[in-house]
Amino acid sequence: MTDPLMPQPSLPIPILRLAFRPMFFLGSLFSALFMAWWVYFWVFPFDWQPYGGAIWWHSHEMLFGFGSAIIGGFLLTAVQNWTGVPGIKGKLLGLLVFFWLLGRGLVTFGSGLPDGVVLIGDLLYLVMVAAAMAYPVIKAKMWRNLMFVPMLLMLAILNAASHWGVMTDDYRLAMASIHGAVMVVTLMIVIIGGRVVPFFTANGLGVKKVESVPILDAVSIISVLVLIISFFIGFSELSPIFLAAVSLVAGISNGLRFARWQFWLCTKVPLLWSLHFSFAFVPLGFLALFLHFVGLIPTISIAIHALTVGAIGGMILSMISRVSLGHMGRPLKTKKVMNVAFGMILLAALVRVLVPWLFPIYMNAGVMAAGLLWVLAFGVFSVVYGLDFWRPRPDGRPG
Repeated sequence: MTDPLMPQPSLPIPILRLAFRPMFFLGSLFSALFMAWWVYFWVFPFDWQPYGGAIWWHSHEMLFGFGSAIIGGFLLTAVQNWTGVPGIKGKLLGLLVFFWLLGRGLVTFGSGLPDGVVLIGDLLYLVMVAAAMAYPVIKAKMWRNLMFVPMLLMLAILNAASHWGVMTDDYRLAMASIHGAVMVVTLMIVIIGGRVVPFFTANGLGVKKVESVPILDAVSIISVLVLIISFFIGFSELSPIFLAAVSLVAGISNGLRFARWQFWLCTKVPLLWSLHFSFAFVPLGFLALFLHFVGLIPTISIAIHALTVGAIGGMILSMISRVSLGHMGRPLKTKKVMNVAFGMILLAALVRVLVPWLFPIYMNAGVMAAGLLWVLAFGVFSVVYGLDFWRPRPDGRPG
């Protein structure tokens, strides 16, 4: 028991007490504002040339802006639970936030600056996240969790390669690096989803946890690793038959994992069905890639967006909603408007994939509708959770 007469260590302001607070807050707000700007540009094109061009900027910032913010916030919060070593907080966390903001500012407004300044400034955040992740894992000798460090460094390398493509006018390299990064983030979802979805389902419903099948997990992970390398090499450099085969294996293996997690039991629990149905876009995205490589889906962008909007966007919204409630000491029950937001992000994925594929004449309308649904979904999260990130836990604990 703490002695009330003894001086207590001062705590940082609430927003800087754990990494999830500033990174979930800034990441979700950024994604809503970013997507609103992108939809406006898509509907009312005007003379605008950010660093790397508009298409590259959109792709890059969805992954290395929004995605990396959430990944950093999640991993640097989770690693404290995994290792028992206190997580990054206070001034160091503030420095991490500064590096992330610096990258966003340089990429968005730095078209007149030397390319090397933009590249280095944008890499600082991911490098610091990797270091902050490695320290507690190594200190606690929890080697199982060390695998996330090379994944973070892989994202940093792909980010650097994408910048190099911009700097050397090598558009193929610039976009191949981003496609590779999509696969790296998807791999994180495959691994983390395999841990948390069965665990959360068992805890939330009071049922027995579905145990993993090691061979199935291995096939799902290895197939995605092969796709990471393949996408970075470039689609045109490899056989479509090979790419179709690997995509099909990734889709089937992850589909079997998803089916084993008993999604049909979760329809009355929004924090669970949102996780399950978002993860469903992992196998669906890989099957869409298969259909593209065999010639049934015209552009790879359609299949990629099944992963980026459905799997990545959906899993992020569901996970940050649950993680935020748990770590802020609040009941694991969402407000009704958040349940609507979960539905909107899944609908956004369906619209973004199906309309350009089945009704290409309405592609612009589909992109606009999907973008607006994304804005609403993450806008709702930013409003519902925003102030709580700045408030201390109601139970007085330091998280």
